[in-house]
Amino acid sequence: MIKAVLFDLDGTLLDRDASLKGFIDAQYNRLHTFLGHIAKKDFKARFVALDARGYVWKDKVYRQLIDEFEIKGMTWEELLDDYVTQFSHNCIPFPNMIELLEYLQNQKILLGMISNGSAALQYSNIQALGIEKYFATILISEKEGIKKPDAQIFMKSMENLAVKPTESIYVGDHPVNDVQASRNVGMTAIWKKDIFWDAPVQADFIIEDLAELKPIIEQLQIGNH
Repeated sequence: MIKAVLFDLDGTLLDRDASLKGFIDAQYNRLHTFLGHIAKKDFKARFVALDARGYVWKDKVYRQLIDEFEIKGMTWEELLDDYVTQFSHNCIPFPNMIELLEYLQNQKILLGMISNGSAALQYSNIQALGIEKYFATILISEKEGIKKPDAQIFMKSMENLAVKPTESIYVGDHPVNDVQASRNVGMTAIWKKDIFWDAPVQADFIIEDLAELKPIIEQLQIGNH
């Protein structure tokens, strides 16, 4: 019996690639006085490359951008602060996110979230998506002092929900931090496919759209009766 579904945030519920591009556009326009000597397309392309899909923290990204583009009048700290306070205004969810969360809630399935990253940024993004109310537990790595793929963060999340790994599903886009790590603790691992990863991913199920999760859960519930 599936009692809980836990999600990753970036690349799973939050379309981070689209959100980041929207943010960069907005930041460039907002800080045009300091960035106007750079072509927007060049600023955008370099930011996306340095960001490495969110796996490089933005202090390094902004230091590099200031150096490469010779940005004057703004420190990397000011640019980083703008990122932390403004990114949430550009949050774009993946299609069918709210419908899926509503469905799971109506099925009396407990919901949890485990996300690596900055607590302030991730909480503001969760609030911007309007989904905090659906989750019985939300663990952000910075606040917890442990991060995926560490088994402890998965176990803590399930302890908070009072469920066993065999009663839990984890949905994420990272082959190691999400899929392999959740399988290692005995959860059913669902990979939200991301073309960025070419290597075969050892998941229990693979989805491209969040709507595909509903029939999988129905299938698992029938199979467990």
